[in-house]
Amino acid sequence: MPAVAERPVSTTTPALPASNRPELRQRLVLPVLALLLIGVVLVSAGAGAMRVPVPAVLGILLHKAGLSTGLAFEPQQEAVLWVIRLPRVCLGVLIGAALGLAGAAMQGLFRNPLADPGLIGISAGASLAAVTTIVLEVTLLSALREWLGFYALAVAAFVGACGTTVLVYNLSKEGGRAVVATMLLAGIAINALAGALTGLLTYAATDEQLRSITFWGLGSLGGASWPTVLGVLPLLALPILLLPRLGKSLNLLALGEEQAAHLGLPVTRLKRQLIVLATLAVGTSVAVAGAIGFLGLVVPHLVRLAAGPDHRMVLPGAALGGALVLTLADMLARTVVAPAELPIGILTALLGTPVFLWILLREKQQRLA
Repeated sequence: MPAVAERPVSTTTPALPASNRPELRQRLVLPVLALLLIGVVLVSAGAGAMRVPVPAVLGILLHKAGLSTGLAFEPQQEAVLWVIRLPRVCLGVLIGAALGLAGAAMQGLFRNPLADPGLIGISAGASLAAVTTIVLEVTLLSALREWLGFYALAVAAFVGACGTTVLVYNLSKEGGRAVVATMLLAGIAINALAGALTGLLTYAATDEQLRSITFWGLGSLGGASWPTVLGVLPLLALPILLLPRLGKSLNLLALGEEQAAHLGLPVTRLKRQLIVLATLAVGTSVAVAGAIGFLGLVVPHLVRLAAGPDHRMVLPGAALGGALVLTLADMLARTVVAPAELPIGILTALLGTPVFLWILLREKQQRLA
């Protein structure tokens, strides 16, 4: 039988197009987002009933760091910035980064750019637990409110988020491993059940309880303080620091579970890590600031459009973008109708819905082209 000559395998990289603009744009996404975040933080820290100019904000921050500068500021400005504004801005940056990362992680896990952390019941479980704590006057919950005070609602919401996630994960296990499709269906069912129970409790609530439920459900950073920031910092630092390290693994998972497993990826462990870290991020965020929608859905998708599908870029970009959007939304929430304050969830929905519709129309046009 005649020997068949093998085609030599080329080890050279394919020729790149003359224009290098897309690659340059992808490289600039993270630095641009970081610079925009720094600018928005400085402006947001000075915005409010007592305006603190950006030079004064820098002067106060450097003064607190022990550096003497020629930037002038007044004692009142220093007190307002350090006690009221800066904790709120820091909390917004932490929560925004955590929600953006959780959204990007869930989209990578489900291999669907329209996935959201709410799909597996995290937000619904947190809401149900919080509303239960507000409405029901049973002995255990009353003792919890007396013991924890302001933090009772946050603890209950976090426990509820963890509980629903554990339930969905156990329901999705087949043969010792979690099946993504089953997890999605179980999440839809748990979301529906939690929503129905939350509606039933809301129906039974008094007028005062309804006001608490409504304000908490729409989200707010109004309760920010340094103890709050320091309290959630360890819980949010874990997903913020660890999720970006899973970018390479998510790139492999995008090939499919079987192919990723053949390449040596521990798929089951990766799923568990993603779910635990996303639950920690969303559960802590909802517990402290209430329900804030659209960040985990829209921000990772926008970063993906700008930086490409590589999760090593998408994950840190989603963290920076989420922090940027939430800080900007919070600044608008407390200045647009000052001295009153808009719930931040309304603004994120108003900002996110048009962007989301634009993304859908853009993808539709690309498919038809």
